Amino acid sequence: MTSSHHRHNRKSRSGFTLVEALVALTLLVMASSVILLSVESSVSTSAQSVESAIAEGIADQIIDEVFGNRYHAVGAPPNQYPLGPSSWEQAGNGRERLNDIDDFHGFVAEIAEDRWGYPLGTGDGEGDERLDELAVRDGFFSNWRQEIEVYYVSESDLSQRLPAYQTSNFRAVEVTISRNAPDGTLLQLANRRRVLAYVPVP
Repeated sequence: MTSSHHRHNRKSRSGFTLVEALVALTLLVMASSVILLSVESSVSTSAQSVESAIAEGIADQIIDEVFGNRYHAVGAPPNQYPLGPSSWEQAGNGRERLNDIDDFHGFVAEIAEDRWGYPLGTGDGEGDERLDELAVRDGFFSNWRQEIEVYYVSESDLSQRLPAYQTSNFRAVEVTISRNAPDGTLLQLANRRRVLAYVPVP
């Protein structure tokens, strides 16, 4: 009787009970959720890194573009005030009419664009459209924003921005690249700032 009873117990314990199966299934679902969240987080972080790298490149390129111009307009004082473009310079399609550093102050593009006003990745860099085969996918930069500020800084502390009515022999050029998120918030992707000095001709 005893040996028959043990054999019967071994047979009944050879498989999972319903409760054990449910516990195992729950653990599997939880582990899968953790893995999926980890993968999603990794993909999101990678996408943000790519966006930041592109934005930093755009900001650097704009800073170089600004610095390739004269410090001030011919005949204008080097410490002119206020800073900003004339109405003729503003009437251009993009930034192609801005020919002095102060002209770039206040420039904002709600869709990131090149110097001639083409959405980034669609212009050929010389004022025309590039071939469709060489253009970035449609709308890639449509929610990206460019902003340029030019302002005077303290000669004794180049990190200190002067009030709008004060001038000096030092100007900062600051470029900010942002992206409009689906919820309407503006996410800053890159910010570049560079200071330059006016050195009078001897």
